[in-house]
Parts: sequence; structure tokens; C-alpha cells
Amino acid sequence: MTLELAALLCTGLFAGAAIYVSLVEHPARLAGGPVLAIAEFRPSYRRGAVMQASLAVGGCLTAVAAWTQGSPTPVLIAGLLLGSLIPFTLIVILPTNKRLLDAGLAPGSPETAALLARWGRLHAVRSVVSGVAFLLLGLHRSGML
Repeated sequence: MTLELAALLCTGLFAGAAIYVSLVEHPARLAGGPVLAIAEFRPSYRRGAVMQASLAVGGCLTAVAAWTQGSPTPVLIAGLLLGSLIPFTLIVILPTNKRLLDAGLAPGSPETAALLARWGRLHAVRSVVSGVAFLLLGLHRSGML
């Protein structure tokens, strides 16, 4: 039960942060144009990466641990969904992140604008997947699943 609550907390914090970034922060940074967007993205990314990675690992591990101790399959599925965002980030999003963080990238270039738009689309996947994981855990905890 405690592991399930820890998984729910980590997953909810991850999903909430991801959804906030997708619906509020990233669109706001893009509204200021690519020069402002890249200036805000770089420090924001560095801070957010540590938090999001910790929550993804914590949520995945606690959900899997809860399942090994008798929690039902939806808890495992939620944990694996959240955990799947780790390789997704490392394999799919990281190349875009590295290019956006590259000091040689011209802030006002069309490439910067395209990379920022791509990053937003890729990050939206993290928002949806983590939101589904949180929904699964929430429905399970409420007895609806």
C-alpha cells in the first residue's frame, strides 16, 4: 500500500510537471520567439531533467515493487509506462536536447525554431504517457479499476 502511494505521488508529480511544460511553459517560451525560447529552455531543461528523471525512476521502481508484493496488474502497467519514458527520453528526445543545448546553435535560426517545435511535440508524448500512468494508478487507488 505504501509503495503504491509512493508510485502515485511520483507519477502524479511527473505527469503534472510534464503537462504544465507542454501546455503552459513551452508555448509561452515559443511565444517570445526562438531567441527568447532558447535562452529560457537551456536553464529550464537542466533543472527539469534532474527532477523528471528522479520521479520517473522512483515511480517506476515503486510501482514494480508494489506489484511484486501483490498489487494488481494496473499498478505494474502504470510503472512500466512511466519507466518507458526513460529510454524514450534517452533515445528519442536526447538528440534534440543536445542540439538545443549546443552553444554553437544560432538562437534566431530556423533550425532553432524547428528544434524547439520538435521538442514540444516529443515532450507532449511524455505528458500523455505519464498522464495515462497517473490515471491508471488513480483509478486503481479509488477502486474504480
